[in-house]
Amino acid sequence: MSRAFVKEHEDDDERPPDRPVPPGPNYVTPEGLEHLKAALAEAEAAGNLRDARYYTERLSTANVVDPATQPRDRVQFGATVKARDKRGREVRVRIVGDDQADPLKGAVSYQSPVAQAMLDHRAGDTVTVIRPAGPIEYTIESIGYE
Repeated sequence: MSRAFVKEHEDDDERPPDRPVPPGPNYVTPEGLEHLKAALAEAEAAGNLRDARYYTERLSTANVVDPATQPRDRVQFGATVKARDKRGREVRVRIVGDDQADPLKGAVSYQSPVAQAMLDHRAGDTVTVIRPAGPIEYTIESIGYE
């Protein structure tokens, strides 16, 4: 009988690989910090060691940026931006940290192409977002902070 596909030690626990940590600084909004704490508690309660390690790491490196402290005239971390493309279609995004990003709900990572194009710009500015389908221009209409 071939032993090629039999474990060497049947009682070894195989630890799943750690979740990849996004590169760059770990900026979070105050709500993002609460999200990380809740996710850690949930992972620990479920006995999910892999996620618990991930959220412990993310909490230890979290750099909380309070949108209330950001300049109001420029797009910065935590901003909600309303913009239009040349066809008049509106896009509304909130720039948040990687773990808080949910593009389907309009929350995009500060590292995303949309956020990178908009950061440091003002209402009235036109920005170009580089995307796989080709570049698209948006004119920023308003900037708000929750």
